Amino acid sequence: MRAVVIDAVRGRPAVREVPDPTCPDGGVVAQVMATGMCRSDWHAWAGHDDIAFPHVPGHELAGVVVEVGAGVGRWAVGDRVTVPFVCGCGRCEWCRSGNAQVCPDQQQPGFTHWGSFAEHVALHAADANLIALPESLDFATAASLGCRFATAYRALVARARVTEGEWVTVLGAGGAGLSAVMIARALGCQVVAVDRNPGALALAADLGADHVLLADGADVPAAVADLTGGGSHVAVDAVGSEQTCADAILSLRRRGRHVQVGLLPPIDGHPRVPMDRVIGWELDVLGSHGMAAADYPELLDLVAQGRLRPDRLVRRTIGLADAAEVLPTFDRATAAGITLIDPRR
Repeated sequence: MRAVVIDAVRGRPAVREVPDPTCPDGGVVAQVMATGMCRSDWHAWAGHDDIAFPHVPGHELAGVVVEVGAGVGRWAVGDRVTVPFVCGCGRCEWCRSGNAQVCPDQQQPGFTHWGSFAEHVALHAADANLIALPESLDFATAASLGCRFATAYRALVARARVTEGEWVTVLGAGGAGLSAVMIARALGCQVVAVDRNPGALALAADLGADHVLLADGADVPAAVADLTGGGSHVAVDAVGSEQTCADAILSLRRRGRHVQVGLLPPIDGHPRVPMDRVIGWELDVLGSHGMAAADYPELLDLVAQGRLRPDRLVRRTIGLADAAEVLPTFDRATAAGITLIDPRR
């Protein structure tokens, strides 16, 4: 099959012919019909994750089952599926309680094994992790759910537990941040979107943000406090930097809730976080790591009802060769919205 291959940390990605994946026991092989390019893929390329080389990235995907492994009971060749980027083992206490996103024996396509920047991908523990796609949902929209949209949904609904009328400040108007803007508005919240890219902020406003704030040179916490009458109830760092994490926390009102969605690469061991404010104002600091397959039906129902429109976030579709060129520059990308890859191109 054709795949985007990385041979070393920060090595130049290249499209090559590589062996088809072996179907795991309990798992499936899927033909990839669409896959998203995410900042997490850039983190893997940059060496912020422990991956083995050569490596094929890619973890947001939708496709068709083409091979079924021994022991799989729920899936057959031809099924249209998507999958969370965290695949739980299906056996441990966390998976049994519906929290596969924190499974200690998890598999992650594009990280623990070769991913979806390829024509085919192996997926583990299929009966626990695969999600059936309704015929009404196209592959591109389904792929856009897999990491950024589902993570933002769980961050707001299950972790921050937002309620109607609350102020939500979203740091970063990339795929995850724009997803958070759309979801927060659909839940009846008031939204402030913050970014350095005017084009991304324009899209955030189009998706329903009540206020947009250009971050370059701005005192973000002070500006948010002015806009929200004392600070946000909920803040989401959808970028993952020391600055955005601090700005998000300092943008909260007393007893507010912060959700860290963007991955924080280490800076001198660990990024500095304003814990004095966390303690003094009794802030909640929450992590959010994807969403388990068990929680997808509620999200898919909202998409089917038209209350959530993840398709509006998809801004371009590229082929594998273009993906190989774009990946090393993705941390500096200025294109708003979600970039999808069609491996058939």
